[in-house]
Amino acid sequence: MPSTRDTSPAPAPSPAARRLIHLNNGFQLLFNLLWWMPVFYAYQRDAGLSDDQIFGIQSVYYIAFCLFEIPTGVVADRIGARNCLSAGAVVMTAANLTPVLAPSYTGFLVHFLAIAAGRSLTSGAASAYLYDGLRAEGAQAHYLRAEGTARALGLAAKVVCWPLVGPLMALAPQTPYVLSAASAAGSLGCALALPRLAAPRGGQGRPGGRARGDGSLLRDTRAALRTLRSSPWLTLLMVQGVAVFTLSRICQVNLFQPVLLEHGIGESAHGGVLAAMTVAEAVTSARPQWLGRRLPPVVWVSLLSVALAATLAGTAVGGPWAVVALLCAFAALTGFVYPVQRKLVNDAIPADAPRATLLSVESIVDRGVCALAAVAAGAYLAAGRLDALLWHSAAVTCVLMPVLLLALRRTRSRSSRRDTARAAGAPAVPPAKEPVPLPVDEGAAPRA
Repeated sequence: MPSTRDTSPAPAPSPAARRLIHLNNGFQLLFNLLWWMPVFYAYQRDAGLSDDQIFGIQSVYYIAFCLFEIPTGVVADRIGARNCLSAGAVVMTAANLTPVLAPSYTGFLVHFLAIAAGRSLTSGAASAYLYDGLRAEGAQAHYLRAEGTARALGLAAKVVCWPLVGPLMALAPQTPYVLSAASAAGSLGCALALPRLAAPRGGQGRPGGRARGDGSLLRDTRAALRTLRSSPWLTLLMVQGVAVFTLSRICQVNLFQPVLLEHGIGESAHGGVLAAMTVAEAVTSARPQWLGRRLPPVVWVSLLSVALAATLAGTAVGGPWAVVALLCAFAALTGFVYPVQRKLVNDAIPADAPRATLLSVESIVDRGVCALAAVAAGAYLAAGRLDALLWHSAAVTCVLMPVLLLALRRTRSRSSRRDTARAAGAPAVPPAKEPVPLPVDEGAAPRA
């Protein structure tokens, strides 16, 4: 399918677009600033939880996320993504205070269930709001850079904050959770300051706009499913992103501390190591254009997914310093691939489709696989087979990614032949609304 590459600089964003970008940066930074992330595994063990209980809670978290995603995505399309972001910030603030009030198995279970609810309220809505908001301001060419920059700034904040967790816990063990709650409360202020977006013509209110009053809540869900059925390109892109999300999430949340402990790296150094990883991810998140234009974005996602799996497997054979270096390389690869994958999916969603609902569907797939992976990780760790888990994860990824890439290429080839037939006057075949992924260099900066 032919595509047009425009390497000319995009116009500078308007003041309204810049304000939207800045507020989105603030929201993403504060909402995702979880001070307790480097120590939650040790914190729960100190509270008396076993490995089976800790990983069991993680599995419940991912399953709960899946259950929350569709209703919250539909709600975002109905009441407006801005309102959904505000609600998510309120829930996240309460969630971070739960372990302080109830440091027990039940308390941590409620904590992660509330985290799932808060994050599901924002997972699709945040990206949809930014995409639609910039498009409304005529600044859609800046979306990818804005998405990457927001992620990079959030990661940079973690670099500054996470090394302080150890000393702060020496003063009061609950400090990381209290500071996380304060950060979430700050994100609520950013959400309330975001501008409301006007609904598109025809009353089809979308993320960021005002609530729609017509139809039922099931309408957007049915529309999302129809879009997926008519667009195998979009469906395959969502499936392709599963490897990226699962590998990064399981490594940086579930396996990060066990891997370090396995190689004799004590808990006091975990914040510093996680900060180093975050630096690597922040740098590459802000500069995905370094990937270049020789390969299409879908190919980059596949190659980087395989590289992520291989890097993670390499931690099974390295010494302490090599493990830290490999984890930093893993984080850098994650920073590259996330913005590219996010824009691929957003570009593939038709303008008249329920964007937040579709992004929630993608999140359901990601979290569903993560739930299974968390259960498997707990079983492997309980059996003392961490190295086997890493190698098996790499093998599965290396087998599946080429298959998915081949399927994506065939889907695009069929679309190209259909367009050629229409241009030649042949009977039209109903289009699947599969947009061509833009080059990696587009807009104000080469495509990020």
